[in-house]
Amino acid sequence: MFLYTPGITLLSSVPCVPAMSSPPAYPGIRISGCWALGAEGSNAESLDRLLPPVGTGRSPRKRTTSQCKSEPPLLRTSKRTIYTAGRPPWYNEHGTQSKEAFAIGLGGGSASGKTTVARMIIEALDVPWVVLLSMDSFYKVLTTQQQEQAAHNNFNFDHPDAFDFDLIVSTLKKLKQGKSVKVPVYDFTTHSRKKDWKTLYGANVIIFEGIMAFADKTLLELLDMKIFVDTDSDIRLVRRLRRDISERGRDIEGVIKQYNKFVKPAFDQYIQPTMRVADIVVPWGSGNTVAIDLIVQHMHSQLEERKLRWDMAALASAHQCHPLPRTLSVLKSTPQVRGMHTIIRDKETSRDEFIFYSKRLMRLLIEHALSFLPFQDCVVQTPQGQDYAGKCYAGKQITGVSILRAGETMEPALRAVCKDVRIGTILIQTNQLTGEPELHYLRLPKDISDDHVILMDCTVSTGAAAMMAVRVLLDHDVPEDKIFLLSLLMAEMGVHSVAYAFPRVRIITTAVDKRVNDLFRIIPGIGNFGDRYFGTDAAPDGSDEEEGASTS
Repeated sequence: MFLYTPGITLLSSVPCVPAMSSPPAYPGIRISGCWALGAEGSNAESLDRLLPPVGTGRSPRKRTTSQCKSEPPLLRTSKRTIYTAGRPPWYNEHGTQSKEAFAIGLGGGSASGKTTVARMIIEALDVPWVVLLSMDSFYKVLTTQQQEQAAHNNFNFDHPDAFDFDLIVSTLKKLKQGKSVKVPVYDFTTHSRKKDWKTLYGANVIIFEGIMAFADKTLLELLDMKIFVDTDSDIRLVRRLRRDISERGRDIEGVIKQYNKFVKPAFDQYIQPTMRVADIVVPWGSGNTVAIDLIVQHMHSQLEERKLRWDMAALASAHQCHPLPRTLSVLKSTPQVRGMHTIIRDKETSRDEFIFYSKRLMRLLIEHALSFLPFQDCVVQTPQGQDYAGKCYAGKQITGVSILRAGETMEPALRAVCKDVRIGTILIQTNQLTGEPELHYLRLPKDISDDHVILMDCTVSTGAAAMMAVRVLLDHDVPEDKIFLLSLLMAEMGVHSVAYAFPRVRIITTAVDKRVNDLFRIIPGIGNFGDRYFGTDAAPDGSDEEEGASTS
């Protein structure tokens, strides 16, 4: 059958019961189903307290033209040049994040199939960095009296007041900005939050599902697409019985009591009316493959519009003739330092000698970097009983983060000079189909935001991987001025790229070469550092960078 909605005609293969003669005004899409909204009566007043008014004449959402096909992600302002590529895209012409993660809200009654629909969407999307955020994680912490009520099935978990909407909104905001968040883990058997929280990071797409997903005005404003899963009440009751008995240790009598006393009235009063703010209504939940296919198609188009692509050629020419930034510090080129560079740059140097002199340079580089840490005056007493006016580290802790694979070769030197240093790792690789760097692995110590972080990579040519790694640290709330980027060798374009994107990051190296060639190799360069150090075969193009790793 064909079903008419304002401006959209969709073909449905799902049978439909006769529709209302006069369906209510609806600002979005109704996919393969019929209107089931009841007349607005006593529920309207309570709903209006939570929801914004929905106009009947809202114009359809405008599509914006993607610029990624015609314009490189390179922006020049009156003060600086900004390279805007990355995951997520980092900067617009004002130096702020321009593209947020795409957030989808999935609402519907308890056991309507929201989680199943979400997982089907994730599977069909087939894109990296999709985060599934459940509203069930955000139940409020119960008082002792409420705990006792919950134990006897007398506490209403299906009321808006049962959820911590402030925490939901702040978490979703941070996720949309690409930042790391901590999500509580809820135990349904004890009706309490567990001690350990779950960390989520790096979302391109966020799917937020829950019975009250559309029951808060501020929350609604954060959702780019709102989907209501409409499932028959009898089916929902059967599913809830099966789930609560088998997974949550409840008995049949208690589940039915809770359903009749709280779940059904809450659905009628708070949940079903939110259908009117949905962009898409999906009847029959996960069985409606037509609806899910259309949702996925729409999301793919939205993600393509939000995407910015790397343009290495534009980056290579962006900073020509610019002076080197003040945040750059180059190890003094003493005869010893220049002699070691001569050895490791020589293509005839054996692997053993390459490793030995590279390690010596790494040790000198890290010693030099530590001089930029904050120190404060302190007085100690010598064994002779005399006071000595000295200096001590003024920070909390030092953490080293290596960009795999070559960056990990600098870890022993860091451990040799920093006692009890914590180590994290980041793996960034280039997508061979798109040419874009992608974050594939991340392991950072807890509470890294309090530390000074030494970010390590042995060579930096374009700066792409280094920029993404800095972005990762910023997303985990590490202050920009507490990040130190260390590299044995950098190209001028890499220095400029990092410095203009992150003007407070300290950049420290033993040498800077002026050029990169058409393959983005540093000239005269050092070769593929990882291959020479680990004794692996060279990359086919002889690149300075790791094979499969992002051009850093």
